[in-house]
Amino acid sequence: MIPNLLRVEKNEDSTISRLHIQKEMQNENKEKGEPALSANKPHISVRNLNVYLSKNHILKNVSLDIPDKAITCIIGPSGCGKTTLLKTFNRLLQNSTDVKIEGEVLVDGENIHGSKVEVENIRKKMGLLSQRPCPLPMSIYDNIAYGPRIHGIRRKKTLNIIVEKYLKEAGLWDEVKDRLKSPANSLSIGQQQRLCMARGLAVKPEIILGDEATSALDPISSKKIEELFVKLRDQYSIVLVTHTLRQARRIADYVIFMYLGEVVEAGPASEIFSNPKEKLTKEYLDGYFS
Repeated sequence: MIPNLLRVEKNEDSTISRLHIQKEMQNENKEKGEPALSANKPHISVRNLNVYLSKNHILKNVSLDIPDKAITCIIGPSGCGKTTLLKTFNRLLQNSTDVKIEGEVLVDGENIHGSKVEVENIRKKMGLLSQRPCPLPMSIYDNIAYGPRIHGIRRKKTLNIIVEKYLKEAGLWDEVKDRLKSPANSLSIGQQQRLCMARGLAVKPEIILGDEATSALDPISSKKIEELFVKLRDQYSIVLVTHTLRQARRIADYVIFMYLGEVVEAGPASEIFSNPKEKLTKEYLDGYFS
């Protein structure tokens, strides 16, 4: 069994490798159970966030808390700032020279937009699943092993364990175990998306970000990705941008509704969907605009 094999303590393993495997054991030994959402501490806190792109004011005075160990869905019509907000969580907006950011985004209490923050450490905490899968131009095996190798894990036996574990977590192992050396781009689009999920999980992020992660997939693949999110919600903070209200109703624990760059309403999914406080939220949920 894999859990027994994870006790790799031989001298030739690097310290990083041992820490990685020990963390795996700790996660596997955690008692399962879903705490009430109200008991979940914020993992990401946004305070007075404003984002400007050239002369356009994209995000306007956004303040909110995103709970730990839960699925948060950001909903709203096209162009309301959902993806821009998501990109502030891992500093992807810094790649644009004409972007100005004011305010704070706190992850584990640290303002990730501070001048002394190391971007690599922030991005290591977050796995990103984009709208279309982006497998690396290498084998299925090497896609999963890529991150652990960068972080110092070299021993073949340890890498084999990691690759199998995360392909299983992504629900892909049984489909690819006999062709691990095949190119990743030989997989279907749905399989590639699950491979990208496994690749992200292999470096042990704290947060999973998804930008319309199922919008380019067929219904069966979409269902598998949704099931994977639900399965992982007790281990990670999951933040998803979605245009599909049905998807948010199915899997969200917490919902953020945005309109024209502002957060109109945020709260537990059961409250937002059954009894929204804001008229604009109700009109959006009722289909008056999209």
